[in-house]
Amino acid sequence: MEHSESIAKLAAALSAFQSEVKDPARDGENPHFRSKYVQIDGLLAAVRPILAKHGLSVIQSTGGNGQDISVTTEIMHTSGEWIRTDALILKAVKADPQGAGSAVTYGRRYSLSAALGVAWDDDDDGNAASNPPTKAKTKSKTPTKDEHLKAVAAEAKKQHLSGEDVKEVMRRKYGKSASGELTDAEAADLAANFIQYAVEFIDEQAKMMEGI
Repeated sequence: MEHSESIAKLAAALSAFQSEVKDPARDGENPHFRSKYVQIDGLLAAVRPILAKHGLSVIQSTGGNGQDISVTTEIMHTSGEWIRTDALILKAVKADPQGAGSAVTYGRRYSLSAALGVAWDDDDDGNAASNPPTKAKTKSKTPTKDEHLKAVAAEAKKQHLSGEDVKEVMRRKYGKSASGELTDAEAADLAANFIQYAVEFIDEQAKMMEGI
């Protein structure tokens, strides 16, 4: 992460922003993991007015070669102070405009929410708390461990990640290298957060390659 020589005014403004902003409503849904997230336009609509109120603005720049996509987020203050995130590196599902566009959208959402400290994913929109499921519904809606692992495998294939990549994610998060060693809770956590964990792994790999 980089920043201007001084960030005192920016830090104060960002603190005021975070005390006022509310996590935006999740308006997108991931059918594989049965979770909801905030789409980029909804995220921007929620944060822009409060950012402007406190003299803050955001610039996001993208780069890459069509397959590997980078997204960088910069937060600026009217004083001239600024702070810039490290580039987030993503692999496009397909090396075509649609694949690159999807990776850019995901990267912008992920990078911006992380930089501003707002939540954007893995939420059931309060349904579990407000409508406790009956036994019959619980049986039909609660995925099994095998279903969680199949969802992880399907998502890994979409992201062009190998079995070794998935094992490395499991080793980093749970200290286990075989899916059979995971507990039901760990399998559920992996399925719900696999995209985030994979992005972290890919980002670390990219940084390691840059240092070679």
